[in-house]
Amino acid sequence: MAWAVITGLIVLALLVYGISVYNHLILLLNRVENAFAQMEVQLKRRYDLIPNLVEVAKRYLSHEEQTLVRVVEARSAAKVALQKVDSSLDGAHLSTLAQAESTLTHALQGLNITIEAYPDLKASQNMLSLTEELSTTENKIAFSRQAYNDSVTNFNIYKQSFPNVLISAMFARLRDDRKTLEFDAQQLESAPKVQF
Repeated sequence: MAWAVITGLIVLALLVYGISVYNHLILLLNRVENAFAQMEVQLKRRYDLIPNLVEVAKRYLSHEEQTLVRVVEARSAAKVALQKVDSSLDGAHLSTLAQAESTLTHALQGLNITIEAYPDLKASQNMLSLTEELSTTENKIAFSRQAYNDSVTNFNIYKQSFPNVLISAMFARLRDDRKTLEFDAQQLESAPKVQF
């Protein structure tokens, strides 16, 4: 009889521990998803600012149309990549988003170099306002990407720890590691500067 009670207590303790680990994994996973949602807000804000920036620049840069087309195309590709990631935070979609964001950053750099050559455009109040908003948004994107990567790292470390890995392996939603969002190192070295 005493063995049955002891066995029952051990099973109950393991069950309580398993529930505790599961709940903490769900908490961390929700933090990952929330961090991505916060980054998504900033990326969408960036995508919304770019057409206004291009429209103001168009008035001054009619003969620089290829530069403007590259920015618009890169924005569209990044927006599509973000929509795919939003439906599934898997590694392949995150890699596609990272590549699209790198391409967009490169296209914006080309636009900024072009803008530098036109003093009238640089002095335009609309352009100054838009570029300030874009710079602020770029900073917010960097911060939210770091918060997302931190959340992913915390989730993965906790999930991969023993015996948590045994519990997470039992649930399909928790089984796979989450992927961080890394941009091309070369692109990071030459991040867009939109200061005038």
